[in-house]
Amino acid sequence: MSLAQGQSAQIQKVFGPDEVAAFAELSEDRNPIHLDPDFAAQTPFGGPIVHGILLSSLLSGLLGQHLPGEGTIYLGQTLKFVRPVLVGEEVTARVTVAQVREDKPIVTLVTEVLNSQGQPCVQGEAVVKV
Repeated sequence: MSLAQGQSAQIQKVFGPDEVAAFAELSEDRNPIHLDPDFAAQTPFGGPIVHGILLSSLLSGLLGQHLPGEGTIYLGQTLKFVRPVLVGEEVTARVTVAQVREDKPIVTLVTEVLNSQGQPCVQGEAVVKV
């Protein structure tokens, strides 16, 4: 696959209560802000929010399946959580090629997860081996 700066791929996903509960069990993160509607209603968010790391997992799927694609290996990832996503809200995860090394099969990509209004919720950068 030929990669060029600016090339991108994206996917959309909705994380409902079942996915969030399953992730809570797998990760051992049972914070009521994610799972308890009554508790979460009393927070500034007004309802349960999706785990930031669960949102970020979409980036791994994009890198390994879409861009650069199969065989991609993560070397590093930075993440900044800038806005919550409510359980049941559609998000768009996107990766964009920022740099392709000429001397090695190493690519740097801008990574982001956007809410249903197109606002950034998770921002970062991935470095991968292709």
